[in-house]
Amino acid sequence: MSTLFTKIINGEIPSHKVAEDEKFYAFLDINPNAKGHTLCIPKKEEDKIFDLDEETYMGLMRFSRMVAKALEKSIKCKRVGVAVVGLEVPHVHVHLIPLNDMKEMTFQYKESMTAAEFEELAATIQSNL
Repeated sequence: MSTLFTKIINGEIPSHKVAEDEKFYAFLDINPNAKGHTLCIPKKEEDKIFDLDEETYMGLMRFSRMVAKALEKSIKCKRVGVAVVGLEVPHVHVHLIPLNDMKEMTFQYKESMTAAEFEELAATIQSNL
């Protein structure tokens, strides 16, 4: 059975795409810790990050770095935090979270955004890739 993220990659579930290549996909988190909270995922389904083959793992890190650099250009923040938790969805995902305060990394504080704000932000980040 396809994961929620595979359904997003396949367009079965809408997302605010930030970046995509043949192996990876990045999109804005719909329940963000901070404005710009982005998930980077491999298109290949794998539950745990350290079960990825080395090439895919390193590729995901390169892809995530590229997206993080675009986030830094797009969102006013002190830095972009990174987290890999993996308990919510059984598909590897890297959280990139623009940070101004430690509370934004707790996954308890959430930011509210309208659909238009999501669309505008995704376009801004894409323009900075």
